[in-house]
This record gives sequence, structure tokens and C-alpha cells, in this order.
Amino acid sequence: MKKRFFNIEVIKKLYKNNPDMLAGTVITGIFFLMVIVGLFWMPYDPTKMDASSKLQGISLKHIMGTDNMGRDVFSRVMYGSRITIIIATGTVAIGAGIGTIIGAFTGYYGGMMDEVLMRIIDALFAFPSILLALVFVSLVNSGTYQVIIALGIAFIPSFARIVRSEVLRCKNMDYVECARLQGASDLRIIFVHIMPNTKSTMLSSIMIGFNNAVLAEAGLSYLGIGSQPPYASLGNMLSNAQTYLFTDPTYVLCPGVVIVLIVLGFSFLGEGIGKANI
Repeated sequence: MKKRFFNIEVIKKLYKNNPDMLAGTVITGIFFLMVIVGLFWMPYDPTKMDASSKLQGISLKHIMGTDNMGRDVFSRVMYGSRITIIIATGTVAIGAGIGTIIGAFTGYYGGMMDEVLMRIIDALFAFPSILLALVFVSLVNSGTYQVIIALGIAFIPSFARIVRSEVLRCKNMDYVECARLQGASDLRIIFVHIMPNTKSTMLSSIMIGFNNAVLAEAGLSYLGIGSQPPYASLGNMLSNAQTYLFTDPTYVLCPGVVIVLIVLGFSFLGEGIGKANI
């Protein structure tokens, strides 16, 4: 049966008796709200240093304290969250976009193209995504856009395999055969008839992709690759704060807790979408 894209009934099904979906929406909603507010307002300049305010604890003036250079941690978390969402979105867009095209065509047509492309995908899939990203970034200058491209390329194999398996599952179903008999083109069959029937799996995979992209970005930034000082990212904040773990634990805990909550939120969304089976 051919499924439609999102409508009010699908949204109701997503949230009905689905606490994972609700929890994920609340957590990620708070995170995105912080990112959106940060576009228009921040309590302090996240790059402004103040030698007289180094490593101040939580207070009404600085609700997450200050770092070793006197910068407001909450402002830097807001800015770092923006960088995280930009990198995660770009990573998933590249990985899912290219991976979907590869998986859809290899799954639908099969043959030599399937064998060659999937063997290449399997070879890339054998390496951890963060390792592939490190290799790519080592060949070019580090920076936000380089990390997006590196992680995006590293995420292509996982999306390609998922889409291929879904297309293989659907391509011989009755509604696809009916579309062929009606003279629908291959592109129409793939992207109008087959892909909408994979949206539950794809949306769940995209949420997991966001989850993994956030962790990968944090890991690369922790290693000094990605957004460069004085600009903040959650990963380089953790890297800078590790020296002060015992003398000023809030400096470490604040960006660390934000990363955990982001990952938890996207994990809940992925589980919720999978359970709803829209």
C-alpha cells in the first residue's frame, strides 16, 4: 500500500502511547530553543575574556560560571550548541543525501553497479566514521566546513546500506508492480512510490545519524579539529576544561551535560519513530 507523507493522523500516531517520542521532542525542543535564542541574544559575548572573572562558580550573574579566561560558560554553550547543530545537520544532509541516492539505485537496479558500489561501501564501512573523518581532515585544513564534509562522507556508507535494504524489500511489492504497469518511470517508482514507504526507517536512521554526528563532532573538536579558538564548540570546551575537573567541576559538567542531553534527545526520537512505524 502506498503511504502518504506526513499528515495530522501520522503525527497523532507518532505521539500516541509513545513516551520515547514525547521525551525526545521535549529534550531536543529545549536544545533547539536555546540555539534559536542564541541567534538573537546572548547574555555575554562568548569570545570576550575577563581576567578578573576567571573560574567563577555558578551565580546569578553567570548561571554556568566562567571559564579559565573569564568567558561566560552559558554564552559559550549557546554558541557551541549552534556550531554542533550546524555540523550535525550538514553531516546528515551529505550522508543521507548521497547515501540515499546510492542505496536507492543499487537496490533497485542491482547487477554490476550494485556489486561494485556496495563493495566500495563495505570497504568504507569497515572503518570507524571518526577515523575516516580524521584522515580526510588531516589532508586539508581543520575547520567547521571541513569537519562537515569529512563526517558527511564518512556517514554515506551507513545510509546507503539502510536505503538499499529498504528498496530491496519494497521493489517487488504489488503497488510497485502496479506503478510499472501504469507506465511510471523508474525515478518516479523509486522516489514517489518506494521511498515514502521507507520513511519510518529513514527518519529513525536520520535521528541516529544526528546522534552520531553530535558525538563525532564533539570528539573531533576535543582533539582540536573543527571550530577553532576563540570560537566555542562543545567539544573544545570539554578539552579546555579537563585540566580544571577537580578545581572547577561546573566548567566541565555544563558542556558535558548538554552533549549528553542532545544525544539522549535524538536517541529518544529515533526509538519513538521506530516504535510508531509510521
